[in-house]
Amino acid sequence: MLQDSDFLANLSDFLYPDSSYYGQFKPEYLAFNSNLQEFSQRVSYICNLQTGGKLSPEDAYTQIKMLWKQLKSAKKQMEISSSLRNTV
Repeated sequence: MLQDSDFLANLSDFLYPDSSYYGQFKPEYLAFNSNLQEFSQRVSYICNLQTGGKLSPEDAYTQIKMLWKQLKSAKKQMEISSSLRNTV
């Protein structure tokens, strides 16, 4: 049983890698960075599925557009100001 949990933990680390955050520390920036990394990972999977012929271009576009709207909504909910744009 322990081997199964180790395998799942390693698989999760492999499928959903996360990078350290080095930007200005504010809780909302850290949360947004987490959302941005998740967005990036999902877009990568969608692109790979479309490239491999498992997903149509239209479906890929629709899914990425939906993920983009979710990211924009998360940014708005966290009240990250336009100053975020100026710090990057």
